[in-house]
Amino acid sequence: MLNHSYVVLDLETKKAFFEVGGKGNLGDLGISVAGLYDSRTDKYFCLREEKIRDIIPLITGVDRIIGFNTEYFDFAVLQPYIPEVNMRKLPSLDIMSEIVKITSHRVSLDNVAKATLGIGKGGDGMQAVRWYHEGNFADLEKYCLKDVEITHKLYLHALEHGELKFPMRGIDKIATINLNFHFEPEQTLF
Repeated sequence: MLNHSYVVLDLETKKAFFEVGGKGNLGDLGISVAGLYDSRTDKYFCLREEKIRDIIPLITGVDRIIGFNTEYFDFAVLQPYIPEVNMRKLPSLDIMSEIVKITSHRVSLDNVAKATLGIGKGGDGMQAVRWYHEGNFADLEKYCLKDVEITHKLYLHALEHGELKFPMRGIDKIATINLNFHFEPEQTLF
């Protein structure tokens, strides 16, 4: 049993980068669905845009928010929906950011999942935007929850084994990086 509570978060958007003038306008992408795993209930679930404010007690009531590219992407997309919460001040662990600190380059969730767990995502963000515009929430939510499940499995793998794997750029070799995701609860005097 882990010594901390956490939520795994992944967002899908209503629009693509080109529709909002590029990656500098993440807050304009809009949320189609948020996928979450809550360690306190051991449940995976989705929140659609109209219920997104229900995320506040979930993300502010845990010891850690886990994600993949959350610091750059998900937090920036979510922030306009909950301006009273400073996403950057919440305790979080962005798996991609931790990998970038060591490797100095970005890696995809799909590549890390395939190399570490032997499973892939089975889709991409542009397909998720299309599903949203088609009103196909069943496939959209399934895709988003798959990303949450993969991110959760990577987190647990790194906690247990202290490492993740990814394919090296330009050569046919898998690299292993050591990561310490262990959680240290704050010490109190009383």
